[in-house]
Amino acid sequence: MDLELKGRVAVVTGGSEGIGKGAAQVLAEEGATVIIMARTRARLDAAVDEIRSSSGGQIEAVSCDVTDPAAVEVAFGQVLGKFGKVDILVNNAGVGNANSFDDLTDELLGEDLQVKVFGAVYCSRAVLPGMRAAKWGRIINITTAAGKAAPGASVPTSMSRAAGIAMTKAMSKEFGRDNILVNTICIGSIRSGQNDRQAEAAVQRGEVSTTEEYYTNRGKGAPLGRVGEAREAGDLISFLASERASFITGTAINLDGGAAPVV
Repeated sequence: MDLELKGRVAVVTGGSEGIGKGAAQVLAEEGATVIIMARTRARLDAAVDEIRSSSGGQIEAVSCDVTDPAAVEVAFGQVLGKFGKVDILVNNAGVGNANSFDDLTDELLGEDLQVKVFGAVYCSRAVLPGMRAAKWGRIINITTAAGKAAPGASVPTSMSRAAGIAMTKAMSKEFGRDNILVNTICIGSIRSGQNDRQAEAAVQRGEVSTTEEYYTNRGKGAPLGRVGEAREAGDLISFLASERASFITGTAINLDGGAAPVV
């Protein structure tokens, strides 16, 4: 299926690994010009080389800490200065952060909200004027189903993800008149950079023998019996970014192999 993304400019935050890199890969294959953002330059450069060699698409990288509004302004200024627009924004930057309420500190909560909520706000603010002027835009916020139905010991992630889901719905209502579609994908267990690191830590602690055993165990909790691949997230993100999804906005789609207790 041709998603007709040629000529579109997409920015993916947290784009140097995992879900962000998977999204950038598919978007580039579909013909979009893709700019990935993350804090670590070495990881960005490695991701660009990998995506460019396998997709043949136009892919670039800009270092950016999305928790810093001044840095976001500078980074998006570079993108807009070079390409003149941003059609697609994927707010993917974030880390897993699930703890008991007893262990929740003000610092932990503040840091989580800053990257997952304020970061998405800063980036969205940077692209909305151009999207409004063009009467076309796609904003895709990456959250989790814990924001819909929080299990125990899931804070502050479940709190910040609930905010991201609410923000998605509110933005979709406000910007639909400008043909700016805003959706969120509620990610479950996916092979990603942070999960790879958790798997390696589990091996070091002797909890599992290999990282594959770690992922196999995680997949048992889903009806499909496996974890997802980053590219599967990339496929859904790219579809929502396309004209094929032109009547979809304000939705929160679970991508978790059926694991969530809610739709």
